[in-house]
Amino acid sequence: VQMFSLQEQDLADKKILDCPSGACSFTAIASEKGCNVTASDITYSVPADHLLMKGLQDVQHAMESVEKVQSAYSWNYFKNIQELKYDRLNALHTCINHMKHSPRQYVAATLPHLPFEDNEFELTLSAHFLFMYGDRLNYDFHYETLKELLRVTKGELRIFPLVDLAGKRYLHLDKLLSEFEHDISFEEEKVAYEFQKNAHTMLKIKKIK
Repeated sequence: VQMFSLQEQDLADKKILDCPSGACSFTAIASEKGCNVTASDITYSVPADHLLMKGLQDVQHAMESVEKVQSAYSWNYFKNIQELKYDRLNALHTCINHMKHSPRQYVAATLPHLPFEDNEFELTLSAHFLFMYGDRLNYDFHYETLKELLRVTKGELRIFPLVDLAGKRYLHLDKLLSEFEHDISFEEEKVAYEFQKNAHTMLKIKKIK
C-alpha cells in the first residue's frame, strides 16, 4: 500500500490484478483481509515447490547483490540487509503457502499477453518490472505491455517505480505515455515507500474511454 499510495479501504469491493506479481505476499495478505485479488506472473508456470526453491535462490542472490552496492539503497524502511532478507523470505513463504491453498488466484502469463477479459479488473497494480529494465526490454515491449495492462483494466492502473535499476527515470516514459494520450489520463505521484534511491514515484493511469 505504501508503494502505490493506497489505503486498505481502496482495495475493498474491487477486483484487483497484481501483475507481474512474482513470489510476493500481496495477494495472500490482501485475500486474508477479504480482498478479491488475482496474481499473474510468468513464474507460476512451475509447481509451487519448484517456485519456492527458485525463490530461495533468488533471495540469496539478491542479498549478495545488495550487499555490494548498499549505498544505492535507502535504509529507512529496512534497517539492514538481515532485516531485508527476513522480509523477503517471509513474503516468499507466505506466497507459496497461499498458492497451495488457493491456486486459482495465481495465473501463469507471459507479458505482453494476459489471459483475461477486456476491462476485467477495477484496479491493476504493477511493481518492479516496467521501466526498471529499460536496458533489457525494448520500447515496443513497454508499449505492448502497457497496452495489455490497460486492456484488462476498466478502472485504474498504477505502476511503481518510474526509474531503472540505476535510479534514473525511464528515458522513453514521456514518449510512451503520449501514444495513449487520447485514451488515458495520468499523473505521477510521490509515494511514502523508497528502498532503491530515487524509486519513490508511481504512475497513476485512468482510462477515459
